[in-house]
Amino acid sequence: MKIGAFEIAEPVPELKNTCAIAMLRPWVDVGRVGTLALNKVERHLGARELGRLARPGVFLDFTRERPRIRIVENRRMLITPNSIVQYAKFDNYNRDFLFLHLREPHMMGEDYCDAIVELLKFFNVTEYCRIGGMYDSVPHTRRLLVTGTLSGEKLRKAGHLVSPRLNAYQGPTSIVNLVTEAMAAANVETTSIMVHIPQYVQLDEDHMGAYRLIQVLAAIYDLPESLADPEMGKRQYDGIELAVDSNPDVKALVQQLEVEFDKVQASRDPERKPALSADMEKFLQEMAERLENKTNNPSEPPEEHGQ
Repeated sequence: MKIGAFEIAEPVPELKNTCAIAMLRPWVDVGRVGTLALNKVERHLGARELGRLARPGVFLDFTRERPRIRIVENRRMLITPNSIVQYAKFDNYNRDFLFLHLREPHMMGEDYCDAIVELLKFFNVTEYCRIGGMYDSVPHTRRLLVTGTLSGEKLRKAGHLVSPRLNAYQGPTSIVNLVTEAMAAANVETTSIMVHIPQYVQLDEDHMGAYRLIQVLAAIYDLPESLADPEMGKRQYDGIELAVDSNPDVKALVQQLEVEFDKVQASRDPERKPALSADMEKFLQEMAERLENKTNNPSEPPEEHGQ
């Protein structure tokens, strides 16, 4: 059946007290941290596909995100980029989940957001949670910073893992934020969880960032702590440490980031932004330009859920 722009598999499941957890690529999915975290939670809960955009080309430019040819059981298949929704029933928690693997729309952005809101309202979603990752001027040698908008019981459960949301940002953002605004206007609880990745670290899959997101999700939603396994991330970041030690310039920059990070953390002032040196600003600007070029000309790893 159709719900707005989404084609939903039948029979349509009956969901109760539903929490929707969404990630958005590529805008706030650096290192695929949101994708990795959502995939792991889905596997644990035995999630199944609920639906996807019936005609993704209405919202996505297939010259910017290319379809792919895959061989499945000796058959060539054309896989088009899409926004895909999974669901899981979680009886132990007396609630169900929707998992939204969203893509940044290239056109018809308002209609795209309206379609997502219509889907969420159809399933009477009582909570909308956005997760993701962004590059920031933080060192890889400290516990990755996670910021969020938690309150009440969630704050009690995960407050020790999450810093208050930094509100000083002004600049470009995603049109998909309209979904959050619409859900808040409908008196639906909205939550945001963002892990901050060192800007000089460019991993196709950042498992330390994914670990930090899973750690917070497990605490909030009473999932097993064992879901958050840091070992792969530690191996990745140990490799980064070796690379940094062999580059005196980068090592000096990381040491400065450590000092500034520790100073801000000690002050416990979420509105305070560290004043970076001219050399640091130049370095991070160069990294930002490289990341922008990489986003505009992506070389993406294989995706799950046939996206």
